Amino acid sequence: MTTREMGVDPRELDDDDLFREMRHLHETRNETLLHGSDDALEHHTTRTRELEEEYLKRYPERDIDPGRLRSGARMR
Repeated sequence: MTTREMGVDPRELDDDDLFREMRHLHETRNETLLHGSDDALEHHTTRTRELEEEYLKRYPERDIDPGRLRSGARMR
C-alpha cells in the first residue's frame, strides 16, 4: 500500500478497510464541519468522496432501501 497526501489510495484498501475508513469519516463529519479549519473540511470532503466513489465502483448493484426513494417517501 502506498500513502498519499490524502491517505492510502482507496483502490488499494480491502473491503474491511474501506468500510472502516468510511465509518470513521462519517463519525467525524459533524465535528469537522462545526470545528475544523477550512483546510480540514476540504480534506475531509475530498477523502469522503474518494472512498464513497470506490465503494460505488465495487458495489454498483448495492441494496437500495425502497423507503429512501422518492416514491417510498411519498408512501410515508
